[in-house]
Amino acid sequence: MAAADSPALVVAGVSARALAESAQQGGWRVIALDLFGDRDTRRASQRWLPIGEPATLAIDPLRLRVALAALDGEPGMTGWVAGGGFEGVPALLDAGGPRLPLCGMDGASVAALRDARRFFATLDRLGLAHPTVAFDAPGDPHGWLAKRAGGCGGWHIREAGDAGPVHPDTYYQRIQPGEPMSALFLADGRRATLIALNRLLVQRQGSHPHVFGGAIGPIADAALQARIAHVLDALVPPFGLRGLASLDFIEARGQPWLLEINPRPSASMVLHPDAWPEGLLRAHVQAMQGRLPAAPAQHRPGVRGSRIVFAPRGCRMDLVLAERLAGSTHCHDLPVGAAHFVRGEPVCSVSAEAADAHAVEQLLARRAARIASELVS
Repeated sequence: MAAADSPALVVAGVSARALAESAQQGGWRVIALDLFGDRDTRRASQRWLPIGEPATLAIDPLRLRVALAALDGEPGMTGWVAGGGFEGVPALLDAGGPRLPLCGMDGASVAALRDARRFFATLDRLGLAHPTVAFDAPGDPHGWLAKRAGGCGGWHIREAGDAGPVHPDTYYQRIQPGEPMSALFLADGRRATLIALNRLLVQRQGSHPHVFGGAIGPIADAALQARIAHVLDALVPPFGLRGLASLDFIEARGQPWLLEINPRPSASMVLHPDAWPEGLLRAHVQAMQGRLPAAPAQHRPGVRGSRIVFAPRGCRMDLVLAERLAGSTHCHDLPVGAAHFVRGEPVCSVSAEAADAHAVEQLLARRAARIASELVS
C-alpha cells in the first residue's frame, strides 16, 4: 500500500477494479468510485464511494458529481481518471473541480470522437478500412447491426431488425465476419505506442448479441501489429488522442476492419500489468502530460485472459460461496458478502494463464461455468 502521505488518485467508472489496482501499483493512495465496490476494488483502495446501482450498469450523474465535489477539497490529490461508462455522458468528464483535474481526454474531445459520422468520415479520408455504415435504417435489415455511438460494453448493440428504440446517436453497421479484437495503446496527442493486441470475448446476453465478456492477450502477430501501428499513427493526430486507449476492430485474414476507439483505460489493462514497472495507469498519467515511455511495453511469457461471469438467471451468491471464491487466485470482482443478481448482471470475473490463447479460453470457460452452476436460484 502507498504511504499515508503519498499523492492520491481518484478512479471512477462502472467498474473501477482494474484502475484501482493499477493506481496502487503506481504508488498512489487510491479512492475508487464505481457501482460494485467489490472485494478487489476495496482491497486496492483507501476508500470506496458508490456512484450507481449494479443492476443498472450505468453511472448516476448526481452521485458522481457529489462524490467528486466532496473529494475536490481534500489535500494531496493528483486528479481523477475515468474508465468505462462515460461514453454516453461525456459532459460528466468535466465534473471534477479545480483541485481535482481530469487525467484524461475532456468531454468535448470524447464527444467528437464518439460522433459516428465524423469518426467514419475520418477513416474514409485516411483510407482506413471499416465495415459499411449507414445513418438511416437499411431497407433489408438482414446482415446489419444497430449501434449507439455513446454505448459501451456491447449492451447497446442489437440486430437491425430488432424493434427496439432508435436513439439520436443510433447508426447501422453491416456485419463483418472475423475475429473481434482490440489494440491497447498509449498516445501523447501526436504519436502512439502499441501495448498489446487482444482477442475479445463476445457473447449473446438475451436480445443483446455482442456483449463484451472479457479479453485474451497478448496476441503475437507481427504483421497485424505492424498494420495496427500504422493505423494508430494515422488516427492519433486528427483526434488528439492522449493517454491509455483501445481500438476495437474485426480481424479477417490479416485485415483489420475498424469499429471504434475507446479513449480511456480499457478492461484489457488487467492482462498487461507488467508492461512498465510502475504500471499502466502511471504511464497513462505521464502520457497525458506529453511523455511516452522510452522503452517498449514488456510482457512475461505466456498468454493471459479475463472473463466476466454473468448471472444465467435471477440468482444469488450465498456467503459460503462468496468466502470460498475469495480464497481463489483466479476469481475477481467478487461481492463483499452474499448478493442477489438479476439475469445478465455481472457476478464476478475469472482469470487464466497458459501457453496459448486457445488453452486460456478453455480454462476461462470451465471456471466461469463452474461458478455459474454454484449460484443459487
